[in-house]
Amino acid sequence: MNCELFRTFADMKRISIIAFSSIVSVWTLLMYNIPFFQYVWQNSNETVCGRVLLVASLTVMMLAVNFMMAWLIMWLLRMVGRIVLALLAIINATAVYFVYTYSVIIDATAVENVFNTRYSEASGFFSWGLWLCIAVLGVVPALYCLLQPVVFGSIRRMAVGCCSALAVILVTIAMNIGQTLWVSQHDTELGGLLQPWSYVVNTCRIMSSHHDEQAEEIKLPDGRITDHEKTVVVLVIGESARKANFQLYGYKRDTNPLLSKQEGLRVYQATSCATYTTAGTKAILEPKNSDDLYELLPNYAFRTGVDVSWRTYNWGEPPIHIDEYLTDTDLAERYPNVNQRYDGILFAGLRERIESSKKDKVLIILHTSTSHGPKYADKYPKAFEVYKPVAKNIEEGEKNTGMLVNAYDNTIRYTDYLLDCLVNTLRTMSDWKSAMVFISDHGESLGENKLYMHGLPMRLAPKEQYEIPFLVWTSDNFRRYKRISDKQDAPKGELPAVLEQHYVFHSVLNLLSIQSPAYDEDYDIFEQ
Repeated sequence: MNCELFRTFADMKRISIIAFSSIVSVWTLLMYNIPFFQYVWQNSNETVCGRVLLVASLTVMMLAVNFMMAWLIMWLLRMVGRIVLALLAIINATAVYFVYTYSVIIDATAVENVFNTRYSEASGFFSWGLWLCIAVLGVVPALYCLLQPVVFGSIRRMAVGCCSALAVILVTIAMNIGQTLWVSQHDTELGGLLQPWSYVVNTCRIMSSHHDEQAEEIKLPDGRITDHEKTVVVLVIGESARKANFQLYGYKRDTNPLLSKQEGLRVYQATSCATYTTAGTKAILEPKNSDDLYELLPNYAFRTGVDVSWRTYNWGEPPIHIDEYLTDTDLAERYPNVNQRYDGILFAGLRERIESSKKDKVLIILHTSTSHGPKYADKYPKAFEVYKPVAKNIEEGEKNTGMLVNAYDNTIRYTDYLLDCLVNTLRTMSDWKSAMVFISDHGESLGENKLYMHGLPMRLAPKEQYEIPFLVWTSDNFRRYKRISDKQDAPKGELPAVLEQHYVFHSVLNLLSIQSPAYDEDYDIFEQ
């Protein structure tokens, strides 16, 4: 069959580069950009006639842009150009599948997430639907681009053709100049749905941003430890845990049967600064919200003299510069009797690790992955599958949202168990003043408004993607908590009604008795 397919391509007649570019342009428009036009039609504030004119104008412009792109790539790069167009077809098919299936917008955040995704996570998205979409909408046009004989023509003809396409683009823009404000208001959505430009442009933006990043993080002013009391703080960074599904925040299900009985546990209202792991984790560890890379909490505490250990079952983390950075694989080698498949491996041997420290101040950071999709049912041991039946992945969950929520709620039950065990361990360490802080990097969508997982830009994200749990426990007589104000703009010395992730940095400095110019009392949940 494959041989017949290749013979079919081999027997195809040579066509002009104009015809070839036109076919590529029309295919790109019809197969990969329907979501773009649906968005334009549904969100335009024009009358029906105005919408028709706008859609027609955008159609002409996109055909011209894609026509010019295909011609230039083919004429200038020849065989390499064929490969580029083939790759674009396959990526377009993948992109449009994710747009349709997960309601994602392929902006800079989404592209950044792709770069920070490991195979173990990405494999969770593999499905027959995805492979079918890639085969039909990606592989077939890719083979056409690779094998269709083309008459390239002269450079003069290429120049005339591309200039003509450019003229059409400019005229169309001029005719729709009145839509400039509307386009600027919806630029993120429009750009994120326009294939292949969504991922091409944003990949260039990300690469440029990475190139311009500071080689080293901005050092914070030197701090010092002010006492010799034996103190341990365990910071647990939750993954995709949303406040809405925590019993502690009023959820109807008993997803926190153990923590709800823990004495001394404080529950705070909080929001994340982003909806994806890299930025959310960075916000938890940095002193203030900034696009710059300041010295992060583990790095700063380590430089100040604290014994710091980072244990991770996750990825997409900002740069961590400490002596003890342990992945799940590293921990599995240390604790071969503990099941490596789940986040419980991060908690293995913690008591022994703390008590063996030669320093008075210990900071342990556990970066979990418990509630990350798309396969929530794979994130917890079967003993925690309390809510049944469960969806194996989001595709199955789209057909039955209740099954998806069941699987997700089971991950929260598992989180509840792990945190309860941690608090119980710390409670029995009478020689140490101890604290547990749990905060999520971001929330998660579970089908509300047909949205799934996370990663939407903050200005578009629903509350499920940024309202997060923030739990704190301290041992007896270890720090006094500030009062919470009923108003968001709290009076001096009180906490606002809703906290940001940056409160972690300053509160942990207080717990570890680190005196520093970087410390901000207003972002500390404890009294001095």
